[in-house]
Amino acid sequence: MASRSDTKTRILDAAEKLFAERGFSETSLRLITSKAEVNLASVNYHFGSKKELIRAVLARYLDVFMPAASNQINRLNTAPAQATLEEILSSLVDPLLDLNALRTEGTTIFLQLLGRGYIESQGHLRWFITTHYGQHLDAFVKAVSASAPHIPPAEMFWRLHFTLGTIVFTMASADALNDIAAAEFGEHNDIEAVIRKVIPYMAAGVSVPVSS
Repeated sequence: MASRSDTKTRILDAAEKLFAERGFSETSLRLITSKAEVNLASVNYHFGSKKELIRAVLARYLDVFMPAASNQINRLNTAPAQATLEEILSSLVDPLLDLNALRTEGTTIFLQLLGRGYIESQGHLRWFITTHYGQHLDAFVKAVSASAPHIPPAEMFWRLHFTLGTIVFTMASADALNDIAAAEFGEHNDIEAVIRKVIPYMAAGVSVPVSS
């Protein structure tokens, strides 16, 4: 049993690293099995398909992040005053940073994986996330909508996707942006600092009134 568990973990670890670095489409099962030092039959036994393996890699993070994020949203919902959009987005920072306890550089890897799914149009991931974590997503969308009631639902749909795109670009370029900031402005930012920098920008973009 331990051997099977170790094999499954090795496959997940290898796939996670390769997916984050190369993307889902550019990472073959042969490449994963080579890095994990297992045979293809082991991947088929534990996961059945590449799509299932992709979902399993993300689930290791989503199973931890989504409930923690919902707890933060629920905490804001029970406060006497309506939470601002910036407060709602900021409440997700600690659950994101806690992923570093799950895996080394877990926060960065998780956001990179989300970005890969977003850029590569992995439709099955959208189905997987909405099916398995829909209640958590709904809680977030409801909280955001309540903080910006002047934004129509259709417009909010677009703005939340623009927000996701902002995160994807920022994380994809984080190393280069940090190098530029250090060289030109003497700034030295870690992942938390980068995330906190982008939150006011996203909050302002989501809540700006719709032009007539």
